[in-house]
Amino acid sequence: MSKSPDAFRTISEVADWLGVQAHVLRFWESRFNQVKPVKRAGGRRYYRPNDMRLLGGIKKLLHEDGITIKGVQRILREQGVAHVAALSQGLDEVAEPETTKNDSVVVPFTSKSAPASEQIDLDLGDSKAAPTPPQAAEVPQAKPASEKTAPQAEPEYLDESPLLGGIATQAWNRTEFDDKLLKQIAPVAKDLRAVLNRIENRSAG
Repeated sequence: MSKSPDAFRTISEVADWLGVQAHVLRFWESRFNQVKPVKRAGGRRYYRPNDMRLLGGIKKLLHEDGITIKGVQRILREQGVAHVAALSQGLDEVAEPETTKNDSVVVPFTSKSAPASEQIDLDLGDSKAAPTPPQAAEVPQAKPASEKTAPQAEPEYLDESPLLGGIATQAWNRTEFDDKLLKQIAPVAKDLRAVLNRIENRSAG
C-alpha cells in the first residue's frame, strides 16, 4: 500500500487487502461486535490498523481454518481480540482475491447406457397381446326385386260376421242393446279386440 501503516483505509481498500468483497466486511461487522471502524458523515467507514488486523485474523479463522462464525465468536470471547488479530496477515501483504463460483455455467452431461448384463428386465410376464381391432359390421345386401317378399293378403274374414255363435252372433245382428246384453258381450268384445290387434300388427309388419 502507498499509504503509511498508521493511515486509515476505506472499506474498498481493506477489501482489496484481504482479497474479499466489501459486503463481506459489512457482514462480519454485523456478526462480530469487536469490529468497530470509524464512521464519518454519510456512513463511510474508515479502518484503523488494529481494525484491519482483527479482520485479517477473522478471515484466517473462517476461510483458512474452517471455523464457524459461532466458533470465532467464542474464540474472541475466551482468548480476546489480540489473539485473533495476531493471526492476521501483515499490513503490507495483499491477499489473492478469492474466486467466486459462476453458477451460470452449464456443464454438458451425457448419459451412458448400462451394459445389457446390468440392465433391469421390467417384463413382468403378464403382458397381453394387442387386441385385434374390431372388424367393420357387414352391411346386409339388398335382395333383388324378384326375391322381395310379396305383400301379405288381408284376411278374408275381416268383413265377415263372426262365426262364434251364441252371444257374439246376437250382438252382431242387433242394433239396440240393454245392460244385460252388454255385460254378457263385454268379455267377448275384449277377446275380439285382442284378436283384431294381433291381426293389425301382422298386417302392418
